[in-house]
Amino acid sequence: MNITFSLDQLEEVAQKIIAENPNKVILFHGEMGVGKTTLIKQLCKSLGVTDATSSPTFSLVNEYQTTKNQTVYHFDFYRLNNEIEALDMGIDDYLYSGNWCFIEWAEKIPNLIPEAHSAITIELLADGKRSLELS
Repeated sequence: MNITFSLDQLEEVAQKIIAENPNKVILFHGEMGVGKTTLIKQLCKSLGVTDATSSPTFSLVNEYQTTKNQTVYHFDFYRLNNEIEALDMGIDDYLYSGNWCFIEWAEKIPNLIPEAHSAITIELLADGKRSLELS
């Protein structure tokens, strides 16, 4: 799936992503500031998370519950130094839990990513819109 969108279309984009029935482990790729966290917040909202969501930059992972009692994990591995740190936090338990796992900066843990995953790549276009590819 490929989409070009503006930030005011985020709700629609999140619904389209969910409708594509992606794997529950989703990697988010893109430069800093392109909108990965913003999209993840909208995906959480579209899945039924009613709590405030924020970037887990310092905590590495935030956990949310949906109104349908599903668990959503949001990871930000930007500050991770190596894969050992991810293993020490129990990353395997999260990734193989069957719950939604949204992962920013997954390139920091390339050997730990499950084979069954989806990936979203976001690019900022010259006109301020974003290009998104779901694979």
